[in-house]
Amino acid sequence: MTDEAPAPAPAAAKPAQPRNPLHGLTLEAIVTALAGHYGWEQLAQLVPIRCFAIDPSVSSSLKFLRKTPWAREKVESLYLFMLREQRREQQQQNDNNPTP
Repeated sequence: MTDEAPAPAPAAAKPAQPRNPLHGLTLEAIVTALAGHYGWEQLAQLVPIRCFAIDPSVSSSLKFLRKTPWAREKVESLYLFMLREQRREQQQQNDNNPTP
């Protein structure tokens, strides 16, 4: 028997980026959400890359975006823009329809 006290339990890990809307999201989830919201045609206009314009698919887009940092940045920026727009629309709806 030893006189050592047991080691304290580790504190719960805090999220590293609690206010980052991209934290924890996969690139696949981002591309899928953008394609669902804008459609491939409009997505190709907003981010002019071939994988969105010619025979678009999530898998071909992921392959390209994982290899091309500048394109991934544009896609992530567009995703953040989409989230802001959705929040604005929701806020406008809430302002126009106040609850009694």
